Amino acid sequence: MLMKIPFFNNKKSKESLHYTQDTQDNTPDHVAIIMDGNGRWASKRGMPRVAGHKEGLSAVVKIVKAAVKCQVKILTMYTFSTENWKRPKPEIDFIMKLPKEFLDIYLPDIIANNVRIEVIGNMKELPAYTREAVQYAIDSTRDNDGLQLNIALNYGSRHEILHAMKEMLADINNAKLSLDQVDEQQFSRYLYTAGMTNPDLLIRTGGEKRLSNFLLWQLAYTEFCFTDVLWPDFSENEFMDALEEYRQRKRRYGGI
Repeated sequence: MLMKIPFFNNKKSKESLHYTQDTQDNTPDHVAIIMDGNGRWASKRGMPRVAGHKEGLSAVVKIVKAAVKCQVKILTMYTFSTENWKRPKPEIDFIMKLPKEFLDIYLPDIIANNVRIEVIGNMKELPAYTREAVQYAIDSTRDNDGLQLNIALNYGSRHEILHAMKEMLADINNAKLSLDQVDEQQFSRYLYTAGMTNPDLLIRTGGEKRLSNFLLWQLAYTEFCFTDVLWPDFSENEFMDALEEYRQRKRRYGGI
């Protein structure tokens, strides 16, 4: 079966879209975003790459607020991948300090918007100060019941799938689970996204058109939107355009 990978038109009008009840009813419940282009944004301006990562923080807040406005239920943002450890150490060190900087500035705003923060990824390999900042955000927003913001931090889908398989096999060996019980639904319970719906829409900024080891299991039937806009420039209007394109599609899940 061929997968059609569509694109949304970056030349659309940037005027804000008017949201009616009909459009809200067809809004994706779960949106995943690969936030790409921070380094290139900075390089184009003669700035160090880390300046792009810092600028990208404000884009995160804009899109979180837009998702709340559009009544999206889950927003998963690819923040740092298991492959990103290959980058220069100064850049990695800077990125690892961004969660605390982000939360120092924006956490009150996030709480005011009734957003609950969760993290998916291997937290054990992160610096202590990064883990502490993220855990503080999780604890501070635990009682919020609005948008769930998943921060994919030190996340890699292949690692997630292997980890889930090992955990499931351990339960089989310990007689907590029988082989006959294993199916897609059961396996999904061992993933970082256990208990969540799969993404309805994936947005990737920055012009690249690949998944980069992001949510490979969960994106099996997700609609894709790619844009050339670099992440720091990705605005509420671009986000609205992506949601509008999603609403124009018919999801068949292998049917007619």
